[in-house]
Parts: sequence; structure tokens; C-alpha cells
Amino acid sequence: MKSFYLTTAIDYVNGLPHLGHAYEKVLTDVIARFHRQLGDRVHFLTGVDEHGQKVQQAAQARGIPPQQYVDETGAEFRALLPLLNISNDDFIRTTEARHQQVVRRLLQQLFDQGEIYQAEYKGFYSTLAEQFLQEKDRLPDGSWPEIFGEVTGITETNYFFKLRKYQDWLVDYITQHGDFIFPRFRQKQVLEFLKEPLNDLCISRPRDRLAWGIPLPFDPNYVTYVWFDALVNYYSAVADTGQWPADIHVIGKDILIPAHAIYWPVMLHALGLPLPKQLLVHGWWSLNDAKMSKSKGNVVVPSDYTGEFGVDALRYFLIREMNVGQDSDFSRAQFLVRYNSELANNLGNLVNRTLNMTTRFGAGVIPAAGPAADAEQELHALWEKTREEVIPLCEGFQFHTALERTMHFVTATNAYIEKRAPWKLGKSAEAADQALLRTSLATMAEALRLAVALLQAVMPAAAARINGVLGYTPGPVWRDELAWGTRLTGAKVAEALVLFPRPAPAAPPAPKS
Repeated sequence: MKSFYLTTAIDYVNGLPHLGHAYEKVLTDVIARFHRQLGDRVHFLTGVDEHGQKVQQAAQARGIPPQQYVDETGAEFRALLPLLNISNDDFIRTTEARHQQVVRRLLQQLFDQGEIYQAEYKGFYSTLAEQFLQEKDRLPDGSWPEIFGEVTGITETNYFFKLRKYQDWLVDYITQHGDFIFPRFRQKQVLEFLKEPLNDLCISRPRDRLAWGIPLPFDPNYVTYVWFDALVNYYSAVADTGQWPADIHVIGKDILIPAHAIYWPVMLHALGLPLPKQLLVHGWWSLNDAKMSKSKGNVVVPSDYTGEFGVDALRYFLIREMNVGQDSDFSRAQFLVRYNSELANNLGNLVNRTLNMTTRFGAGVIPAAGPAADAEQELHALWEKTREEVIPLCEGFQFHTALERTMHFVTATNAYIEKRAPWKLGKSAEAADQALLRTSLATMAEALRLAVALLQAVMPAAAARINGVLGYTPGPVWRDELAWGTRLTGAKVAEALVLFPRPAPAAPPAPKS
């Protein structure tokens, strides 16, 4: 078995989880499940980032210790995982001893190598981004970008990491490793950013200004800058297991530059550690074509949708709707279009037809198929084409297109049923019609089984339920499951399964008094 290690970004616990967090977890989970299907030994890490000035301020605002604050807020992020049926193997908190020990060890190593020095900084500071800024960070009109919030002048003695000396190496590395950043246009953005000289990275904060952090091992009067702490989680979680480097870091586009594309590769290189093999950078979700904003109430709460439609419906929509790497829009109207047309009317309809007709015309047992005629051969050929397309699409993170191809096959199977019309064949006493009826029942059941095999990484619970009502337990080798065959012959099916019930109609507006 090939080892495959992938991570999400760790979530900053100064707020509550939202749709963006849900999407990143589901996307990474789909990749993890797909690689397990391929036979890889997957290790899937997620977790929370619990240090920093914003956490300290949020705890102070509530009048509680920072540890209590992160214990409570971090639990909200951990609770998101079972809600979304996420199959992570580990969950790391940056307040854990196993993480802090590695951070301090790596900082001491860099200090001993002469990669860290002390100096006075005079410039600007963004509390929102927890980042020191330069004049070059201003907009052309002299203002600061919105992402920095309030920016103040500051003069402070701190410790700095020699980031600038590795700039040429980093440019060469990214240029020579074309697959390091996906999608490719994000790589171009990083290289464009690197055309300007880098500043050395301030990696400390004085304890009299920020006490909530990991103390520097070589100077207890300072704590570690949150990014130099947080990024290390990917390594600290597996430092003693031999699983490093990561195959994929799944992150949002907002933390590519400078954290993951500049700080993290240079930190690892300076430490003599291999770099992750790939950064998979996803886009942002808007809501009804507007930027999501908690203050304006313009957010999607994942539990609202999992509670009303089920977890698999939400997982399906997130993966079907967003082209990995691009931005996308979430609206209830579009969610209902996908839910009704693709899940309820297409996949759900195929499940119900298969169970109903097998019960009515086959005594609930899937019969053996006879020789394939033109209609069956056409469906077999479409399956071969679908299977050959979907696996490379998934390997290239084009899950939205893979789902489109799979649903096209489901649509074709429903069209096959209309063509064969088992309800008519079942009324005939002709031996040829009865033979064709048995073939059609076997064909529709086998097509459903195959479609489910392609859907199971995205909708694992629904796939398990469908296999269950088909009386089928998949074998251990997923690729073997993708061959058209006779695995279902003689299986006893359930009478019915409502996977995607119609949503209740919206209540009419109350009459005006």
C-alpha cells in the first residue's frame, strides 16, 4: 500500500465554523476517500489553530482564560466533522504538548543555525491579520486593504527569521515544480508576488503585548508568531511517524500568499526538511452573489442543510457546484435545483424503480441477465466510457465534472428503463418478454450498483444505504467493483428506500393585519 498524507488548513478559533470551513473539510474528505478506494494507506489530518492575538482578545472580551475560550470554540469545529461525515484520522490542536514541543525544537534548531536574529522593527501592524506591514502593502491611493482592518504604527524589538535570503531558491523551486501549486494560475500569482524583494519574517511577539502563545525556547520574554506556530502543525502531527512529507495541503486562496507558498516552504528548506508535494488551493463561496458576512447575517450554517436535506445532499452540492480552485456561489434556489433534478428525480428515482420493479416482477430477487441486446449494449458501452473518464477526472481534482459524468450515466439508465418498460413486459405471458424482463431488471440493478461505486467518496452514507437495499456488500478492491458483471444475481432487495424526500413547501406569508 502506498502512503498518502493530506491535510486541511487548521481553523482559527476566534469565530464559529461556516460554509467555507465545511467545503474544505468535505473536499479533503472526498480526496481521502478516493485514495482509500484506490488502495492507498491514507492519513488525513485536520485541526484548529488556537494561539494568537485575536484569540487572546476574544477571551478577554468574554472575561474568561484563553484556554477555556479555545476549549469551547474548538469543540464547535470538532463537532463539524461528524456532522459532515468527515473521515479524518487525526485532529490536532496547537495548544497540545505534542505540537508545542516540535515548534520549540524547530525554533531552537533555526536559532542555533543562525537563521534567527533580534532587531528593532519600526513600521505598521495589522491586529486583524496579526501581521507587520510595509509601505508596499498599501493600495495605490495610500489606504490599507480591507483584509488588514485597523493598521497602526509600531516600534518594537523582536526576533526575525532570514526569509529574504531564500527568495531566489524559492523562485527556482516553484518554477521547476510545476505541480507544486494547483491550480496553475495560483502558481503564477505567487511568482508575480516574488518579483518584489521579501522582508525577513518577524517570528515573535513580546509577552507583555501577547501572552497567549508558545514561548520562544531561546528567550522566554517572547512568544511565537502565530504563523510560525500554526504551519508547523502539518509536520508536528506526524513528526515521529515517518509520514512526512504531506502529499497535499488543501487550503483556501486567502492563505496561499504569503503563508503557505512562501513562509512554509522556506521554513522547511531552512530546517532541511522536504516540502509538501502539492498545495491544492480552493476558492471562496459567495451567498446569493454577495460576499458572506456574519455581521450582516449573510452566511450559510451547514447544520441547517444537513438537518433538512441530509449530510450527503450537502456534500453532493458542494462538490458538484464548485470547480476546485475557482469561486462559486451558494443559493438555496440552486441547491434545490441540484437536489430535485439530480438527486431526487434522477438517482433517487432509479433506486425506487429498481426496488419497486424487482419486488413486483422478480419476487424481490435480482434475476440473472440473458444475452445483451442493442439497448443493453449501449448502456454497457456508456458505462465503460464513464468509468474511463471519471477516475482520471478525480485524480485531477475535477470532481464536479466526474459527478456530471456519473449523473449522465444515471440519466441514461433511467432512459433505458423507459425504453424497456418492465411494467409492460411483466404483463406479457410470452417467454421472450419474460426473458427480456429478467434482463432489464438485472441491467438496471447492475447499472445502479456501478453508479453508486463512483458516488461513494462524495456520498458515503447514501452509497452504503443503496448497497444495503440491493442486498450487496462491496468487495475489498474498489477497481474490481467497477467491472460490469453479475454480482447482484440472486440478491434479495428491500421493497423501498426514500433517499431524498421532497422538501416541505415554504409556508405562505402571514396575512397582513
